Amino acid sequence: MTTLLTTRDIGAIVGAKGLAACLGTLVSYLEDDFSRWAEFDKSARVANHSRDGVIELMPISDASLYSFKYVNGHPKNTRAGLPTVMAFGLLADVDTGRPELLSELTLTTAMRTAATSVMVAKRVARPDSRVMAVIGNGAQSEFQALAFHLLLGIEEVRLYDVDAGATAKLVANLRAVAPALQATVCSSTAEAVRGADIVTTVTADKTNATIITPDMLAPGMHVNGVGGDCPGKTELHADVLRAATVFVEYEPQSRIEGDLQQMPADFAVTEFWRVLAGDAAGRTSPEQITVFDSVGFALEDFSALRLLRDLAGELGLGRSIDLVPDLADPKNLFGALRMPAVTGLPEALRVALAA
Repeated sequence: MTTLLTTRDIGAIVGAKGLAACLGTLVSYLEDDFSRWAEFDKSARVANHSRDGVIELMPISDASLYSFKYVNGHPKNTRAGLPTVMAFGLLADVDTGRPELLSELTLTTAMRTAATSVMVAKRVARPDSRVMAVIGNGAQSEFQALAFHLLLGIEEVRLYDVDAGATAKLVANLRAVAPALQATVCSSTAEAVRGADIVTTVTADKTNATIITPDMLAPGMHVNGVGGDCPGKTELHADVLRAATVFVEYEPQSRIEGDLQQMPADFAVTEFWRVLAGDAAGRTSPEQITVFDSVGFALEDFSALRLLRDLAGELGLGRSIDLVPDLADPKNLFGALRMPAVTGLPEALRVALAA
């Protein structure tokens, strides 16, 4: 049998453990998996692009477990009352191929993206960072703001979105769950970025945008570029990357999908796993400008699915489903149909076949 986790189950996990604990534990799972980078069979995700969006499959495995995520990105969906991003994923046993866990990953993707941002910022942002700008105040923004507040000590978030309603939604949510976090509404990207130690961009439009420009940079700033995640979709001016030390998840994917797609093939970047392994430096000085060109990588979903499996088991959540047949005789697949006996063709069909 396969365990099914729904959005209700994910809400129950967060309710039982608390958001800070869930995010913090997820960071630990991510660090554990990124620290054993060489053990994974990795590839860039498979993407099918359409005029208004993209649908992707994200597979990865180690010697024990295989996972994949199905995820879309359709920025115009909100006009039809649908989320921009919808996702689900599966965790399977490598030795047998048996699917162990089938789970929603829409809520979980938002949490794992924020946890990944924190994992990287712990090593490449200034440790005394207290102010973060959040550019793009849609569905991902609360998760980013709260993760940095709860886990890295951010005290103020400076907010801007072209949609004032999205910003109002974000402010209301933050005030309800994190009253100690100061939320400052700004009238432009430049105003929001001014004075920020960390800048998080998490916009949705599938376009080559230049939301952060070089004139907005300040010494010691860390730019957490989250929204640029497919070909033809960027957020950072190329000169922002040139001015910074750039960290990525999986370089072959980031060069196709990230803000890095603007740069020549020989532009130097550092895969973040190397920082955890001690093979490369993170932040090297208080004045250094750093960029995390985050596109989302399958290993992050692998870590999230492992965590969901463990927490669901601990809390007794989820239900068993017969996603694949449970056979008394594994060679008798046909027997699972439980069809009535076939005694002969109906007369009308016999006549039609004979014609």
